[in-house]
Amino acid sequence: MKTSNLYLVMFLSTLMIFSCKSKEEVGLSPKDQGEVLIEQYCSGSEFFSDKKTFRSSGIGESLDQMTAKKKARSNAQSELAKTISSTMKIVGDNYVNSTEFNNKEEVTETFNEMARTVVNQELSGAIKICEKFTKTSEGKFKAYLALELSADKLAMKYNERLSKDEKIKADYNYQKFKDIFEAEMANLNN
Repeated sequence: MKTSNLYLVMFLSTLMIFSCKSKEEVGLSPKDQGEVLIEQYCSGSEFFSDKKTFRSSGIGESLDQMTAKKKARSNAQSELAKTISSTMKIVGDNYVNSTEFNNKEEVTETFNEMARTVVNQELSGAIKICEKFTKTSEGKFKAYLALELSADKLAMKYNERLSKDEKIKADYNYQKFKDIFEAEMANLNN
């Protein structure tokens, strides 16, 4: 009795192992598995940030075409702000760490605060470089939008703010800041 139960368990285990092959193992392509390739407008390598320009893309969907456009712009601006903020944080940290400031923590906080202020001011000047609209089968409008912002323009505004700050003014070196900024922008290409 025990032997027959053991054989039954082994048989069922073997059957389960061989019947659990996934579709990938059978050799089906993603298309054969029901996947559909989607083309996304205003997106792709030509819309990535590079050493001269910050870029971002956004999508918005609504029953109203203008609302879809506003959502797409808001999403693109949000992505642009994240990219710029993280880049400027790295630049600020690297700049402060490479200098002889007495209170590095306070100066780092000042740099980060200025970055937030400058980014918020400059986002309104972002240029639309791509805009496409589609209409879905449900009758909704879908807006695709890409924005860009000049890295040089942003660096100049940042420099303008830093030059006015009394805590930093005495020790601030624009060329050193610009070199660090350009090095970080070159990293965006990668």
